[in-house]
Amino acid sequence: MLWHKSWLETRARFLVGLALAICAALSVVMLYTRVGELLQLAPPPDTGGVLGRKIREAVVLAQDYRGYVWSQWFAHQLTQMWTLFALLLGSGGLRSQSSRGGALFTLSLPVSRGRMVGVRAAVALAELAVLALVPSLVLVALSPAIGQSYSIADAVVHALCVAVGGSVLFSLTFALSTLWADLWRPLLIALLVVVVLSLAQTVFPELSRFSVFGVMSAEGYFQGDGLPWLGLSASAAVSAALLWGAARNIARQDF
Repeated sequence: MLWHKSWLETRARFLVGLALAICAALSVVMLYTRVGELLQLAPPPDTGGVLGRKIREAVVLAQDYRGYVWSQWFAHQLTQMWTLFALLLGSGGLRSQSSRGGALFTLSLPVSRGRMVGVRAAVALAELAVLALVPSLVLVALSPAIGQSYSIADAVVHALCVAVGGSVLFSLTFALSTLWADLWRPLLIALLVVVVLSLAQTVFPELSRFSVFGVMSAEGYFQGDGLPWLGLSASAAVSAALLWGAARNIARQDF
């Protein structure tokens, strides 16, 4: 009952996110041929500074299909889209439902509040894992259509890094949603945190591998340095702590 109810509450956001992510993966694959043509016609960029360095790095990565997929999909489009839907799936919950009178049925069920919170979080995390994995596998399946190939193993590893590394962003929003009854305040606070983390990574690029988004993009794995085990472990631990705090907060509240 709880699993089905949690699915019904989150399926609209999940299905919209999955459809958009699959369309984005399709566009990444289909644009590669055009990107290759433009790289052959365009002169080498001579812009200085940070912007010039980023442009040159992007050009170098785009010359190889694996580098193109990583830079366009795993490091940018998937990470950004996944983060947005992680925040959306993390918002809401019992506190929000209680403010609208919709939590009475859930609270009347013969299960603990901790289990209610755990099931809701587990369903959303499973949906987010699918949201990272399925579009990436679609990208793998479509690559032969343009005469390219991409490793299934690499796609799975990168998708898992997105899901595990980014779980802390979902859990933060989920925990904030147990503090306020409205939908927008937790969502906006979490979005502000995401913006700050993104700006910090831009200002201090040498620390990017250790940031949340650096773990999600798995740049070290792409460059052959192995998985970011420390970052993945830290993200999982912080995420678990935030979910535990959310469960404790719900258990203490008087609905």
